[in-house]
Amino acid sequence: MKTFRRLLQFYLDASIHVGLAVSSLYYVTLEKLNISFDFWYAIFLWSATIVGYNFIKYGVEARKYILVSTPHHRTIQLFSFIVGFLAFYVLFVYVDTQLYLPLCILAVISALYAIPFLPRAKNLRSLGGVKIFLVALVWAGFTLWIPILAECKVFDLTILWLFLQQLVLVLVLLIPFEIRDLKYDALELRTLPQRFGIAKTKQIGYGLLLFYVLLALIERRVSTIGYWQDVLWIFLLFLALFFTRIQQKNNYAALWVEAIPIVMALFTMLYKSAL
Repeated sequence: MKTFRRLLQFYLDASIHVGLAVSSLYYVTLEKLNISFDFWYAIFLWSATIVGYNFIKYGVEARKYILVSTPHHRTIQLFSFIVGFLAFYVLFVYVDTQLYLPLCILAVISALYAIPFLPRAKNLRSLGGVKIFLVALVWAGFTLWIPILAECKVFDLTILWLFLQQLVLVLVLLIPFEIRDLKYDALELRTLPQRFGIAKTKQIGYGLLLFYVLLALIERRVSTIGYWQDVLWIFLLFLALFFTRIQQKNNYAALWVEAIPIVMALFTMLYKSAL
């Protein structure tokens, strides 16, 4: 049992779970839009997410990233370097070069989220109130904008509605993490729970879910599976918000809420296999 718990903790701490979540969201989005699945881009997305999240969590300072003190963090560091090599290999061998510029833009936003560059704010994350929106923008960019560019689709009104849907979806998904981190976030971050309190933040989440429904009703030119995906997204995200507390059970957000895109991917696979 102890071995399982250690493996689970490494799985979460090394951002393997969040990497799977982002890759799963990519897969679910492709099926909704009837876009062909790119296995190598999914591998790149998984590995790049791991490296990015681990850098933000453990390596904001270069010295801190190189000189780690505990065996647990050294293992995560080694794993991150290996996965980082995989990300670069896949990027330069399998990913279309025409995607390098938009990928670079998203990578820069991700880096500036953690790296200090502003005179009055340490980084983009420290700008009051923008933390959750930056993360949602990057997730939506990697999982919807890049695949659309890869398919050479025109960014028309339909895609705009879907992009807004993706942003809203990720925003709601992140709210349980915002509430969880309320005890640890610096006051200058001005996160939603800091500004509005937990109850109102959850109400904002419910409001965003209603907005998601409205966007889905406005634009319905998606695959049939997209309808059922929307229903399940709303149901699972509603439950995630409803059961969110500041005193959360161990790994409630990091494991169970983060698993929602993975559940959606499994549902999508099962739905396709049943057709």
